[in-house]
Amino acid sequence: MNSDLDIAFENAFEKISKLKGKVAPDVMLKLYAYYKQATSGNHFFFNNKESDVITAFKFNAWTQLNGMPEDDAKKEYIALVNTII
Repeated sequence: MNSDLDIAFENAFEKISKLKGKVAPDVMLKLYAYYKQATSGNHFFFNNKESDVITAFKFNAWTQLNGMPEDDAKKEYIALVNTII
């Protein structure tokens, strides 16, 4: 059963995924990091096949959230999406 937070998180993901306009790269990195922390927690992984600079920035943004509870990451993700939309 999904909690209200889970439902709000899923709704925020759908909204930002359907956004027609562009989002600044630094904001996209924050969204990525919050999403990964919310869905994977501190189980960091890095796909060595994609060892380009963009992937390194994404991984770095995510690891900076080390220790953040998944529910807090969901709340931050939702708040950030709401500032964009």
